[in-house]
Amino acid sequence: MTSAAPPAPRASRRAGLTVLLRRAGAGIGTLPLSLAAALLVGFALTALVSDDPLRAWLALLTGPLPEFHLGAQGWELRRVVLFGAAIEDAITLALLGLAIALPFRARQFTLGADGQMFLGALAAVATSLALAAWPAVVVLPASLLAAMLVGGAWGLLPGWMRVRHGASEIVTSLMLNLVAVQLFRLILSEWMSDPGAGFIATPLLPPAASLGALIPGTHVSAMLIAVPLLAWAAQAMLDRTSAGYALRAVGQAPDFARRMGLPVARTVMLSTALGGLFAGLAGLHVSHALLGRLPVDLPAGLGYEGLVVALLARNQPRAIPMAALLYAYLRAGGQAMERGTDVPREMVLVIQALIILFVVSERLWPRLAEGLARWRSRRGAPAVETAEPSPGVAS
Repeated sequence: MTSAAPPAPRASRRAGLTVLLRRAGAGIGTLPLSLAAALLVGFALTALVSDDPLRAWLALLTGPLPEFHLGAQGWELRRVVLFGAAIEDAITLALLGLAIALPFRARQFTLGADGQMFLGALAAVATSLALAAWPAVVVLPASLLAAMLVGGAWGLLPGWMRVRHGASEIVTSLMLNLVAVQLFRLILSEWMSDPGAGFIATPLLPPAASLGALIPGTHVSAMLIAVPLLAWAAQAMLDRTSAGYALRAVGQAPDFARRMGLPVARTVMLSTALGGLFAGLAGLHVSHALLGRLPVDLPAGLGYEGLVVALLARNQPRAIPMAALLYAYLRAGGQAMERGTDVPREMVLVIQALIILFVVSERLWPRLAEGLARWRSRRGAPAVETAEPSPGVAS
């Protein structure tokens, strides 16, 4: 019996592509494929609006990176500000992503991270100002605890209303955002404003409450180290604790969890409170690391970008820091592309939307694999095996 002739190189590449798409559908390599597809489509769109699309694309992909320059004083590091801004945004977005992802794992679609962040920042600043005469070893932990407690308490409200009154957590969290932002502005304007600031804002934080910069010339603080540790702790809580098991069970099969005697109501409230805790930490980062005070016109809406980060990470806490860094890097690259080329920044928003669409379309890659397999079968090509052949099996 003669063995079959090896497939032609083109057919072999098609077979490999089919296997790759099917594995992506199983969760292997989905994000790289989604990124590559979104960037490819984005480059095609850029070519339609730019006279030099390659230069614009290089500005998007390399613009936020610092560069070394040989000057009169020797080697200098330039473009640190934009690079630092990307990392600063990534830290805030990662904390907000965790604030969204943990309730999502319990099937609680809360959108209240914005209000929780505002009130957490306000509580942290109020604590730091009240303890201004104390050393940093007292001020910073107290401010951290205040931000976590207030953010967690505000996050608990949608979960409590869901359990106690059956209210939709989507609606209640959105309405609580409005309440929190207006409460923030009222308290700051009436009782915490600095008359000598020249605008409505709190007094400057005392030096003992400042989160020092790790990278000179930026506001990148020790939160850069804390965020991966917090993401790891959140993932470990989900994977290795009874509370994490209950949270996952309630999210995947609430009726089964109830029949098994798991505390469903308590777990729902715990998930929303944990989300508020991380949003409060994001507020602390904004006030104590980035601004040094709180202005009354602090822009709202950042919490919704945490939703995008959570979607990019598929609600997996361990993946959220990298998803936040990717999202923040694209935003900083958009600024570099807008300043140095003829492409408007809106094109970056299109690319971000494409990435999200490709990532959240879980059935996209397996459907492509099935379509490619059907097309190959119509062309008379041999079927593709998705499993690796066992050693020792003769053809």
